[in-house]
Amino acid sequence: MAMIRKARQVGYEFALPGIERKTLVYGERTLLTEFRMRKGSTLPRHAHPAEQTGYLVSGHVRLTVGRRTVEAKPGDSWSIPGGTQHGAAILQDSVAIEVFSPVREDYLPRRRSAKRG
Repeated sequence: MAMIRKARQVGYEFALPGIERKTLVYGERTLLTEFRMRKGSTLPRHAHPAEQTGYLVSGHVRLTVGRRTVEAKPGDSWSIPGGTQHGAAILQDSVAIEVFSPVREDYLPRRRSAKRG
């Protein structure tokens, strides 16, 4: 089933201090997420099974993938194989868009309770 979502400034979730994320849209095999990151914050090195492909919309980050470290600026992109250690230092307020495959279950929007009150 196709999913289409209109842009909204709500729906961001805390990921780490200075970093928030919002799942924009997802399908059976891919998930698209926007990350907003504050200058001075850090994404600690970590790994997950999903392949991760990203694009830096704005800002400046120092991205480490495996043993390689590069500074990314707007328009730069990356692809990180699943299971690969990676992390980032946020050098300026930044926005990145990333695709994960397979879908990261932990990034799926939480369903609201059916209770009303």
